[in-house]
Amino acid sequence: MTFVHPTDVTVAVLAGGKSSRMGREKSFVPLKGKPMIAHTLARVQQLNLPVIVITNQPDSFRQFKLPLYGDVQPLRGSLVGLHAALYHSRADYTLCVACDMPLLNVDLLRQQIMLREGHDAVVPMPAGRAEPLHALYHRRCLRVMERQLQNGEMHITRLYQHLNVRYVSESEIRVFDPELRSFTNANTPQELAAIEALL
Repeated sequence: MTFVHPTDVTVAVLAGGKSSRMGREKSFVPLKGKPMIAHTLARVQQLNLPVIVITNQPDSFRQFKLPLYGDVQPLRGSLVGLHAALYHSRADYTLCVACDMPLLNVDLLRQQIMLREGHDAVVPMPAGRAEPLHALYHRRCLRVMERQLQNGEMHITRLYQHLNVRYVSESEIRVFDPELRSFTNANTPQELAAIEALL
C-alpha cells in the first residue's frame, strides 16, 4: 500500500527527562559527531510531516529551527510530556517519540500512521510490552490524560484502558524492523556505545 502524506498528523519529539543515568542532558549527548536528538529528528523528518519539540529548556533547542513547546501541567513525567504534545499539536493525530531513539525505523512509523483511522491510539508492542513513546495519539486522548493527571496516576499505559487502541504486534513490527532497533534508546553510556556501533 502506498503511503499518502496525511494532513492530520504532526510529529512530536519529547525532549524532557532528567537523564540521571546518563549523567548529562540526553538530547545533546554526542553520537557520531552530532547530538543524539539530531539523529532522531533526521529520521522523523523523512516522514515529511510537521515536527514539533516538547521541551522546558527551549533555548537549548533553537538551533534545530523547529517549533518548541513546554509542559502545560505543573507535574513531571512522560505522561506530562505526552499531554503537552497533544495540547500544542494542531493536528488530529500526533506521533509521539522520545528524543533518545536515534534508530527509529521510518517505514514502521509510516505503518503506524496508516493504521490510525478509527482508533484513539496506535501503540507498538515489541516483546508484548507497550511502547507509549513510539505511538500515535488522537486529540481526543487529551481529556483522558488530563483526568488521569488530576488523579495523580502517572503511568501512561493506564490510559489504554479508556481508549480504543490499535496495538501493533511484534510480528507486525518485524515486517518493517526485523531486529526491533526502533525501540533502542540510550539511558546509560553503555547503551549509547551500543547504539553508536549500530549506526
